[in-house]
Amino acid sequence: MFEVFSRHYRKVKVLFGLSDVVLTAVAFEAAYQTRSLLPFSRPFYLDRPVKALVLGTAVLLWLAIGYWFNIYDKLDSAHPRVVLRNTFRQCALGAAALVLSDYVLRPADYQLSRPFLLLFAAYSWVLLCLFRLNAGRVVGAIRKEFGTPYYVMVVGEGERARAIGELLEASEEYGLRLSGFFRPDDAGEASAVTLRRTYETHSLGELPRLLRERVIDEVIFAVDSAQLARMEETMLLCDEEGVNTRVAVDFFPHVNSRVYLDRLGAAPLLTFARAPHDEIRLLVKRFTDVALAAAALILLAPFMLLIAFLIRVTSPGPAIFRQQRCGLNGRRFTFYKFRSMVRDAEKMKPELEHLNQKSTAFKIADDPRLTPLGRKLRKFSIDEWPQLWNVLRGDMSLVGPRPAVPDEVDHYERWQRRRLRMRPGLTCIWATRGRDALDFDTWMKMDMQYIDTWSLALDWKIILRTIPRVLTGKGAH
Repeated sequence: MFEVFSRHYRKVKVLFGLSDVVLTAVAFEAAYQTRSLLPFSRPFYLDRPVKALVLGTAVLLWLAIGYWFNIYDKLDSAHPRVVLRNTFRQCALGAAALVLSDYVLRPADYQLSRPFLLLFAAYSWVLLCLFRLNAGRVVGAIRKEFGTPYYVMVVGEGERARAIGELLEASEEYGLRLSGFFRPDDAGEASAVTLRRTYETHSLGELPRLLRERVIDEVIFAVDSAQLARMEETMLLCDEEGVNTRVAVDFFPHVNSRVYLDRLGAAPLLTFARAPHDEIRLLVKRFTDVALAAAALILLAPFMLLIAFLIRVTSPGPAIFRQQRCGLNGRRFTFYKFRSMVRDAEKMKPELEHLNQKSTAFKIADDPRLTPLGRKLRKFSIDEWPQLWNVLRGDMSLVGPRPAVPDEVDHYERWQRRRLRMRPGLTCIWATRGRDALDFDTWMKMDMQYIDTWSLALDWKIILRTIPRVLTGKGAH
């Protein structure tokens, strides 16, 4: 339960990264020596500079894959099956990436041995699994041997304070020590709090004496908002003494939000976020959007010109369909598609309302407004290609909830409006699991799932799963 304090968690995460460096290097050398001893007809030898280059590349790949797929998160408390599976994926992807980098970096007269690569992947999987399956004991032993115990006291006696105390007890192997409790009401009688052990409670008036007589590294305030307002002097005392303080803020009604501290000038702000807010990862997502959208527009430009020409000659009307859609946080933008319907399709909607198959969005199977060419464009999502321009402009992303029309948004239930808190996408999580065959509520729940579990790795997974769906036209109406 080292996630109680994020800095303890970060230290453990760094430890796992360093262990990967050491164990990957050991696996590399073991595979190299084993391959050299095997009686194959072709000898295997790497010059020292080449060997160092391949080893450095391998270590960087293993670390990058580990951090990209969040393999180091809670590694010491994960189920053994999860550890084995994630480690296999890391080693397999690492070996595949090493093969690709070999083609890019190798000299003309040099090639990595396939048996060596297989041995390297196998040895690294075995070594990493052995370490990770015992990671909890290893981390505990390191903390016990080299770490300084970190003593924490809790202000409060209720359920909230007891829950914090239980978390601290569960984190003892990481050096955290629960020292006792303070009664938030000084007039209360002395008592005790019994968890795995029994802890004495103290009045807040005893804090100055206890700070002189005991080691207290941190005080956690686990009280309700009314009591917290009366503890300004106690917090000021801790601040003057240099004692860290934390406030359990679960009395706020943001039960599912991520909580973090930010600043506006010198003013500290407690922030509750129910959508991704990591600026660095969002910047990487935007950079990826721009790079891939620009490349796709250049590659597809001749085909897009041909499709535009075919649309114009097969049915009257413009080649590009423009429509107002709702983007990030409800911002309106002009949405582009190749026209797949007859020219007055929007005016025909009232006549076809009785055929609508969705509770909020307007969707009809075998829509009579589709042109013969438009039906093909829809089936293989070719009509969506102009949205690459929306991605390049910043109206959309490659991956995200599909942009809705304003009329649809007006009928959203309150919980459904949260899908607007993520930049809309060219593809989304439900596009890989049924596309138009899914009902509207399932769309919404999958969009919420995407927002709640978003990561850069998830974006790539959705992109890679979308490609075969689009190529086969599976699930599209």
